[in-house]
Amino acid sequence: MAMTGHDLPLGTPLPSFRLPLGGKRGEWSTSEAAGRPLLVLFLCNHCPYVLHISAKLGELARKWQEQGVVVVGINSNDPKTYPEDAPEKMPAEALRAGYTFPYLFDEDQSVAKAFRAACTPDIFLFDAEGKLYYHGQFDGARPKNDLPVTGADLDEAIQGLLTGRPAPGNVHACMGCSIKWRPGNEPA
Repeated sequence: MAMTGHDLPLGTPLPSFRLPLGGKRGEWSTSEAAGRPLLVLFLCNHCPYVLHISAKLGELARKWQEQGVVVVGINSNDPKTYPEDAPEKMPAEALRAGYTFPYLFDEDQSVAKAFRAACTPDIFLFDAEGKLYYHGQFDGARPKNDLPVTGADLDEAIQGLLTGRPAPGNVHACMGCSIKWRPGNEPA
């Protein structure tokens, strides 16, 4: 079911978290991004909206990382209901999509709740002080429209952040598949 991300006010503080790397040993923590811009992407392995943008996302993420932006992906989907989103399948998806950023697994879904994430993809860009600068779409492309996948909306926001421009004012919400909550764990 397609849905849009929740509206969050600009300046919302970055929720701190520590999560394991999906399917691999190791963890990643928000402390690793201290003093640098951070892009947090709620993704998953099966969502057609994520799959539609994944190659371009992988390509642009490499550029953003070279520009000093820390990028992380988070899979918060329930793997019992959606086995294709199981953490052991995440490294193969990251490789297929060309992700060079940590792809983390949010098993108890607490991080998704802290961000008020609603869909995949759901995109949050924080400035170097940990304040929300952009929460919006990658671009206008969707699996069933003819728009090219460019990442223009997110890239423009990142370039604005890096060059000291004010946050974009007219932002289109993220749209994608709903996060697959564990039964009984749905946000209130």
